[in-house]
Amino acid sequence: MAGKKYIYLFSEGRADMKQLLGGKGANLAEMTNIGLPVPPGITITCEACNEYIRLGRQFPEGLEEELKARLKDLEALNAKKLGDPKDPLLVSVRSGAPVSMPGMMDTILNLGLNDESVKGLAANTNDERFALDCYRRFIQMFGDVVLGIDHDKFEAILEKHKERLGVKFDNELTPAALQEVIAEYKDLVRKEVGRDFPQDPQEQLRMAVRAVFDSWDNPRAIVYRKINKIPDDLGTAVNIQTMVFGNMGPTSGTGVAFTRNPATGEKGIYGEYLINAQGEDVVAGIRTPKPIAELKKEMPDTYRQFEEICALLEKHYRDMQDIEFTIERGKLYILQTRVGKRTAAAAVKIAVDMVEEGLISQEEAILRVDPDQVVQLLHRRVDPEAKVQVIAKGLPASPGAASGKVVFDADEAERKGLDGEKVILVRNETTPDDIHGIVQAQGVLTARGGMTSHAAVVARGMGKPAVVGCGDLKIDVGGKRFFVGSLEVKEGDVISIDGATGNVMLGEVPLVEPQLSGEFQTLLQWADGVRRLKVRANADTPEDARRAREFGAEGIGLARTEHMFMGADRLPVVQQMILAKNKEEREAALAKLLPMQQGDFYEILKVMEGLPVTIRLLDPPLHEFLPSAEELLVEITRLEATGQNPEELEAKRDLLREVRAREEFNPMLGHRGCRLGVTYPEVYAMQARAIFRAVAQLKKEGINVLPEVEIPLVIHVNELRRLRQLVNEVADEVKKETGVDFDYKVGTMIELPRACATADEIAEEAEFFSFGTNDLTQTTFGFSRDDAEAKFLPQYLEEKILKENPFMVLDRQGVGKFMRMAVELGRKTRPELEVGICGEHGGEASSVEFCHLIGLNYVSCSPFRVPVARLAAAQAVIKEKKDKEASYSTE
Repeated sequence: MAGKKYIYLFSEGRADMKQLLGGKGANLAEMTNIGLPVPPGITITCEACNEYIRLGRQFPEGLEEELKARLKDLEALNAKKLGDPKDPLLVSVRSGAPVSMPGMMDTILNLGLNDESVKGLAANTNDERFALDCYRRFIQMFGDVVLGIDHDKFEAILEKHKERLGVKFDNELTPAALQEVIAEYKDLVRKEVGRDFPQDPQEQLRMAVRAVFDSWDNPRAIVYRKINKIPDDLGTAVNIQTMVFGNMGPTSGTGVAFTRNPATGEKGIYGEYLINAQGEDVVAGIRTPKPIAELKKEMPDTYRQFEEICALLEKHYRDMQDIEFTIERGKLYILQTRVGKRTAAAAVKIAVDMVEEGLISQEEAILRVDPDQVVQLLHRRVDPEAKVQVIAKGLPASPGAASGKVVFDADEAERKGLDGEKVILVRNETTPDDIHGIVQAQGVLTARGGMTSHAAVVARGMGKPAVVGCGDLKIDVGGKRFFVGSLEVKEGDVISIDGATGNVMLGEVPLVEPQLSGEFQTLLQWADGVRRLKVRANADTPEDARRAREFGAEGIGLARTEHMFMGADRLPVVQQMILAKNKEEREAALAKLLPMQQGDFYEILKVMEGLPVTIRLLDPPLHEFLPSAEELLVEITRLEATGQNPEELEAKRDLLREVRAREEFNPMLGHRGCRLGVTYPEVYAMQARAIFRAVAQLKKEGINVLPEVEIPLVIHVNELRRLRQLVNEVADEVKKETGVDFDYKVGTMIELPRACATADEIAEEAEFFSFGTNDLTQTTFGFSRDDAEAKFLPQYLEEKILKENPFMVLDRQGVGKFMRMAVELGRKTRPELEVGICGEHGGEASSVEFCHLIGLNYVSCSPFRVPVARLAAAQAVIKEKKDKEASYSTE
C-alpha cells in the first residue's frame, strides 16, 4: 500500500468524501472551504483504520512518515510547533466514522503538552492557572481513553483537592493545587501502566491515533453497530485539529447548538453554552450550562456572527445542523457541524417547513422522514423526562406504552377491563382464545414468542403496546405472580411496558399522548401524490376498520375471520362446532354462528363503503379454539382430588380426549387453511353465506361494497377450483333468496413455495393473489418463527449469518424470489391479476419498497402502520427514479 494517500488537510476535503474522511472530517473540510472560522487540521482516512485492523493492529506502511509530513503543514499554518517549549501547538484528537457512532473513543484535548511546553503555554497566555488546568485535563483524558485508566481514579484525586481547598468547580483551583493534582496524576499513571506519562508529543500523537483506530472495535461501538445495522468495514477517521480555548477567561466559552429545536422542529437557534469552559464541560454536567439566548446579552457581536453562520450552514447543507463552537477571547470558532438528530415530530415539521422556505423539494421532504419513526407519532410513549425503574427487557413487538395492574388470565383481563380497571395481560404466550382479554387490556407482556408471534400480530393490529419474548420473566400461573431474578411481582401489582423499546418497568410511568400535526397530514398528502402502491389495512373489527380509514387506508387487505370467533358468546358455539360427532351436529352449530358472522361482515363492509375488503376464510387449525390439554389436566387433577362434581369431571375427561385427538405434531403445516375447507366444506359455506347475505343487505340499503373472498393456504389449483365453486354456489343461492345481484371476487393467499411455483395454474381460478409473507417466510426458511426468535435467531443476527430478522424485514433473496416468480407466472395467465401483500411485512419500509419494485398493486398492514406504508410507498418511487437517473449518468 506504499504511496497511498492516507491524510488530508481540511482544505483538501469536501462534504461528499464522508466514506473516506468520516462525517466529521468531511464537514470540517466543507466548512473550511466555504470560509467559516474553523481551526486548521488534518484527517487520517477511514481506509487507514481498515488497513490498521487488517494488518493486526499495525500502522499501514508509510502512515507514520505521512503523519510527520502533514503535521509540518499544520505547524506552518499555525506558525507553531507541536511540543515547542516556548510557543507550543496543541491539538485535539477525535474519532469520526462515516455515520454518527456513539460509543466511539472520547475526545482528547490539549495533546502536545508536557512538563516543558506547559510553561510556554503559561508564558504566552500570561495565565499559569489556565495552562496547568489544560495539562491536568490532558493527562486525565489521555490516561482514560488511551492508557485505559479508570476515569474515576483521576476524578477522586481532583475531588480530594477541591474538598481540601473548599471549592466547588475545577476552575477555582489555584496553580499550586493544580501542580499537586498533576503530580498525583503522573504517579497514578506510573502505578497503573508501569511507565511514566509520555512526554514526547510525537509519541502522544501516535498513541492517540492508535487508540482511535482501536475504538472502532470497542464493545460499545460493536453493540451500537449491531443495533443500528451499521457495516463493520466502514472504519473510522481520525481528526487532528488545532486547539482553541474556551477556558481563557470571561471572554471565552464553549457550546453546542441546533439550528432548530430538535424536539419540536421550531425554527430558531436552540442550545447551551458555558463561559470560561472547554467543550467537554458542556456535556459532562459538572456545571449547569446557560441557554444560548443568554449569549446574545453577554456577547452580542459574537452571537450575531453565530446566527449568521447557523443560517449559512442550514442553507448550505439544506438541513437542520448540530453545531459545536468555541469562543477564544472574543473570537468565534466552529469546531463541528453535522445533521442534527431529531424526534419524529421535529423531523416532520422541519421537512415540511423547509419546503415552504424553498430549501428543499417535496420529494426531498418525503425522503427526510424515516417511516419507522412515524410510528412514534401514532402511539402514547413514555415521557422522556421520566425516571423509570426497568426490571426486564423483551422484544419491542408493538409500539406504544401502557401501565396497568398485572393479570395472568384473559377472562380476568376482560372482566377487569370492562369494569374500568387498567390491566396488563401477562402470559407465557398468547393464543387466539386470549383475544377477548387482549381487547380489554392496556397492553400485553409475554415470556415467549417473537416479533411476529400471535401476541405481537394481534396487539399491532389493535394498536396496543406489546413486549414479547421477555425471557427474564419466570411466570407462576398457579401462584398468580412472576419473578425477575429475586423480584416478585404479584397479580394486582402495577407495571408499565414500552412496546417501542421492549422495557418492562415497575409501577406506573408518565406517558405522552400522540399528536398528529398539520405538517404530518401535509407530508402524507405529498406522499399520496407520489406513490403508486395502494395501501390497505389488516382489520378484523369495525373499530379497526374505522381507525384504518382515518389513517388513510384504501381498503382492507386482510380480515381474519377466526378473530371473530373469540368472543365469550361465540367460543362455546365454535367449540360445539369443532366437537360435533357428525355433519348434522356441526351444521347445527354453524347455524348459530351464521348470524354472528353476518353481523361482523355487515359492519366492516359498511365502514369501508366504496373500498375493497378482503375477507379470509377460516385459517388456523381447529384445536386452537379448544382449551389447552395442560389446563384441562390441571382441572381434572383438582376435581379428582376433591372427589366432587363427578359429572363435571367426566365432561372434562371427554373434552381432554377430544383435544388430544385433534392435537397435531406440527399444526403450522397441518390441518388448517383450505384443508379445513376441503374436509369441512360446510364451515366455508357458512362463512361465504354470511358474507354474501351482509353484501345483499347493504346493497338493499344503497351502500356500495366491494367484497373479496380469500381462500387461505392453497398449494394446488384443484383445492382452489373446488372451494371457488363452493363460494360461487353459495353466492348464487344468496342472490336467488334475496333477489339482489352483487359483484365479488374470489382469490387466494399465496403463502407457500409450491403456490408460488405453480402460480400460473392457480391464477386460472384466482382473481387476486395476496401474499401471506409470515407463513411464506417460515416455509421458505424451514423454521418456525416463534422457535427461531426464542432460540437461535438472535445468534444468527449477532454473528451476521443473517443480516436482518426475516420476519421483520422481507428476505428479498429467498422469499422475494418466490414472490417475484408468483407475480410473473400469475400475470402470464391473467394479465389483469390484482396482487397485494397482507403479511406483517406490509408495513415495513424496506419490504414496501420491494413490493413496489416487483409491481404489486397494494400493501396491507395494521391500521397504525398505514401512514408508515403511505410514506414508504412514496419513498420507493422517488428512490427508484433517483437510481435510474444515477444509472443513466454513469452510462
